[in-house]
Amino acid sequence: MTPIEWILLVLVFTGTVPALVGCYQFALAALHCFRRQAPVKANPFPRVAVVVPAWNEGSVIGRTVDQLLAADYPADHLRIYVVDDASTDETADIARAKSDEHPGVVRHLRRAHGGGGKAHTINHGLEAIEADDWHQAVLIIDADVLFAPTALARMTRHFADADVGAVSAYIKEGSSPDNYLTRFVAFEYVTAEAAARRAQNMIGAQACLAGGAQLISRASLDAIGGRIDTSTLAEDTVTTFLVQLHGRRVVFEPSAIVWAEEPSDLRALWRQRVRWGRGNVRVTFRFRRVWFRRFSGKPLGTVSFGLMWFSVALMPVLMVTTSAALLGLYAIDRGLSSRVFSSLWEVGLVTYLFITLSSFSIDPATARRAWREGIAFPGLISLAIIVGTADPHLASDATRPVHGTWRTVAVLFVYAWLATSMLAAYALKRLEDVRRLRLLVAPLLYLVGYGPLLCAMTGAAYIRELRGTEARWEKTVKTGKVRAVG
Repeated sequence: MTPIEWILLVLVFTGTVPALVGCYQFALAALHCFRRQAPVKANPFPRVAVVVPAWNEGSVIGRTVDQLLAADYPADHLRIYVVDDASTDETADIARAKSDEHPGVVRHLRRAHGGGGKAHTINHGLEAIEADDWHQAVLIIDADVLFAPTALARMTRHFADADVGAVSAYIKEGSSPDNYLTRFVAFEYVTAEAAARRAQNMIGAQACLAGGAQLISRASLDAIGGRIDTSTLAEDTVTTFLVQLHGRRVVFEPSAIVWAEEPSDLRALWRQRVRWGRGNVRVTFRFRRVWFRRFSGKPLGTVSFGLMWFSVALMPVLMVTTSAALLGLYAIDRGLSSRVFSSLWEVGLVTYLFITLSSFSIDPATARRAWREGIAFPGLISLAIIVGTADPHLASDATRPVHGTWRTVAVLFVYAWLATSMLAAYALKRLEDVRRLRLLVAPLLYLVGYGPLLCAMTGAAYIRELRGTEARWEKTVKTGKVRAVG
């Protein structure tokens, strides 16, 4: 082969890296059950101050406070600070009523001028907590989340290990009634939280405390300055990195279940994930001296953690380069491109089966709820390509040079699909704005795939960063339809 063919070949198979890393994560997650359990001490209930940032959360804030107060946790070791970010709805009235009902346990703090974003609101609460000088740990949550009764106790037990500085819960999508999109999110959280964070426990480095349920010890919070970073849209990720870079571990507790309501339409999900993506781009550059530097970045600098981070962060780029390389090989040597294409999707078949079946086994309850979305996660078009590649007769045909206009068009389509699937996902977001065609969005998303949609949103975050678009905090509207299931 010529040098250019070797280069294109390497570019094609870099596209398999995210899937292979995903398999690596699931393999580590399977070993998590053999990991040493959190130690138990005589008094596993530190005094926890809960910060609940709230802006126009009248539909959810009362139930969130009630659920916390009903937790299996000593009442005298829990204080709740509802930080009202100058809300214009009934949030203030509900928070004051809860404060009157539970004096000394629930406090209502109101900012005179709001709109600065979640991090500023959290810091307003942290100032009050610091002034009270009572807490041993701080729990930062979203205003809509519902904690399972045992969740907080299962998180705090990790502080029996002095090396642990922060603990993250397992956030599960709990909308009821649900729809196609919330079920896709529910399955996504199995892969992104239940599996990925178990794997990160195994390597000793966590990428992000769950923004809706992040428990931080007082010592760790003081070590990073006592406040949450306000310069980024990913303040929870920055906190996670800083805690670890200051010498303490962050751990994920899979048995601490916290239910949350996630967006039920593409427009709201797009806003949320582009915000997350832009925050992660800035985190990547902010901590650029950490990546793949084991001695300077500690566990964050390991090869394993770097691969886990960049396999997600660079997935849109890898999808584009893989498609472009396949098309380049097709222009040079059609027979070689067919064989390479077949091998690429054979890898895709193996990794798809391993990841999907592993996800179902990790969280059977979510599998029962969202099995269709789990199967269709990469998209039915991609599944058709995978099945076609797996068929020995079709695979044999695929390795032969192709002739004929229609067959050539079909081959070019499947070669380019990894890249064009993201464009198709973006088109669905625009289609949702057309009232008469809105009903087509759901079935088309199953065809295109939720995975490509995630990549499209990450790609949109890159584009906004490159354009220098103003980074603004855009709140995800919650309606109170989250339901705690045990």
